[in-house]
Amino acid sequence: MRARGETAPRVPPSTATTAAELAALVRRAHAVVALTGAGISTPSGIPDFRSPGSGLWETVDPMQVAHIEAFHADPARFWQFYSARFAALGSKRPNAAHHALAELERRGLLDAVITQNVDMLHRAAGTRELVEVHGSIATCSCLQCRAEPVALARVRERVLEDPEGIPRCERCRAPLKPDVVLFGELLHEPTLARASELCERADVLICVGSSLEVHPVAGLPLLTLERGGALAILTQGATPLDALAQVRLHGDVVDELDALLAAL
Repeated sequence: MRARGETAPRVPPSTATTAAELAALVRRAHAVVALTGAGISTPSGIPDFRSPGSGLWETVDPMQVAHIEAFHADPARFWQFYSARFAALGSKRPNAAHHALAELERRGLLDAVITQNVDMLHRAAGTRELVEVHGSIATCSCLQCRAEPVALARVRERVLEDPEGIPRCERCRAPLKPDVVLFGELLHEPTLARASELCERADVLICVGSSLEVHPVAGLPLLTLERGGALAILTQGATPLDALAQVRLHGDVVDELDALLAAL
């Protein structure tokens, strides 16, 4: 934790559009938190979900492959999608944007990262205080007997071992479920509570690569604003909260976070 300065002032939304202005907010803040979405991982070769022409849900109906009812109704089809996705994610590496946030934390300028992503890239980049609100692909669990979670590498082995391509619990043979929040599931309450607490006491919340459209996470920035904190949004697409942002950066997330580091 760094030495605390004066609280970042709350001012009406402005046309601030430079990393230098964001750096000024960060310097003055007592607590800085980052909230990241799929857009921070696209430079690592991971498609986001909704971008026209490239989004993951452009070619796949999420209600058919990423809903909890789809898991229960047809685990073979569910795992046909997820085993391919796990294989693709397993080869990805953190990009400079992930490393920039980890460096800000190392410098004592960032208190925590809250992420909507399940790809483990913040972990790989070295972020220590990490809140994964949608879970992680790191493990899978049995919903039947609640045996110990199974690590990703072993899950992949079980996919190959099973005739239907379904990783199964060694104890009861039920299909394993990824430890990610599927459509139709509620977020883990203690995890959401931790994210809410961080946002409530943040003087500056930096939203990186998120459309800020998926609730309840999309409501977290409002907690910061309600407590008098400042909102910075770094993403190329429009968000519903753009008019409330004190700093709005539209460039590539890697370039913008590199510029922030340089300005600090």
